[in-house]
Amino acid sequence: MSKPVILCVDDERMVLDSLRTQLAAAFGDAYSYEGAEDAEEALDVIGELYDEEISVVVIISDWLMPGIKGDELLIRIHEKYPHVVKIMLTGQADEVAIDRAQKQANLHRCLSKPWSEADLLETIKSGLLNL
Repeated sequence: MSKPVILCVDDERMVLDSLRTQLAAAFGDAYSYEGAEDAEEALDVIGELYDEEISVVVIISDWLMPGIKGDELLIRIHEKYPHVVKIMLTGQADEVAIDRAQKQANLHRCLSKPWSEADLLETIKSGLLNL
C-alpha cells in the first residue's frame, strides 16, 4: 500500500524545497511529499494520485501564485476531496481571501511567511488528528 501524501504548492522552488526538507525531517517516511509550482499542476497531481488510489491527507498552499490563487485552489480541492487538511502559507493573502477559504474550503489554518517550523508542524499534526 502506498503512503499518504502531503502536497505542497508554491510558485517558488526554494519554498517547496524547504517545506519538503522540514516535513521529511519531522515525519520521516510516514508520508510521501509531493510538490507543485502552481494550482493547475496541483490539481493534476491530486487527480493522478487519486487515480492510483493514493490519498492526499494534507495540502499546504501559497496564496499568491500565477493563475489560480491559493484560496480558489483550496476551494476546488475541498469540493472534490473534502477530507484533505488544507493549510494556506502566505505572506500576502488578504483577509477576504483567508475568510473565503475558511468558509468555502474548511481551511484548517493560515500561516504567514516566513513561517515557524514548529508552528507548521503543530498545524499539520492538529489537522491530521481531525481525520
